[in-house]
Amino acid sequence: VNVVEALQEFWQMKQSRGADLKNGALVVYEMVPSNSPPYVCYVTLPGGSCFGSFQFCPTKAEARRSAAKIALMNSVFNEHPSRRITDEFIEKSVSEALASFNGNREEADNPNTGIGAFRFMLESNKGKSMLEFQELMTVFQLLHWNGSLKAMRERQCSRQEVLAHYSHRALDDDIRNQMAMDWVNREQNSPGALSRELASTERELDEARLAGKELRFHKEKKDILMLAAGQLGS
Repeated sequence: VNVVEALQEFWQMKQSRGADLKNGALVVYEMVPSNSPPYVCYVTLPGGSCFGSFQFCPTKAEARRSAAKIALMNSVFNEHPSRRITDEFIEKSVSEALASFNGNREEADNPNTGIGAFRFMLESNKGKSMLEFQELMTVFQLLHWNGSLKAMRERQCSRQEVLAHYSHRALDDDIRNQMAMDWVNREQNSPGALSRELASTERELDEARLAGKELRFHKEKKDILMLAAGQLGS
């Protein structure tokens, strides 16, 4: 089986069956520049989820196949009914979150608490798959990592307002550029902050890639930091 073709055909089939793919069904590959093995390739699926080659790849073609293989496995697995967000799934997830953080039931019903916000996000995405939910959560992970959520709280924005705004906002170049500017400012205030964050992000990205995990959060972080480094360089 040509796994690269199989992955593309899978997403074209999803689109032909009515899947809402805002940017079409194209699967995008990105090779990490290198003159010698091991070669590394990332693949971004139409919804935004990202996977990478998870084996030692002696050729660029092998790296592409490795990335396609893990992406296809996840794409197919994601279609299983158990991967849909249902009422039962929401109750189970919220109960587990309460147990992990020693929370109480009232917190789960208050959208201004962390667990309440988590519940609100799950409720808003009922019927969607886990990959679709993860794509949305990546935006909030980045806002948290970048300190944007903290800044919004300081401006008295409620969690509900932030969730309502960003739940319908795709991760675009405006958000990336704004975050990159925040890192330019951090670097100017504290020289070395950018290179430390980039080194730690590259380590996390490599570990997650070799473990076959979904990579968009780590990959977006790296791209934002590289954008900031480019702005500082120019």
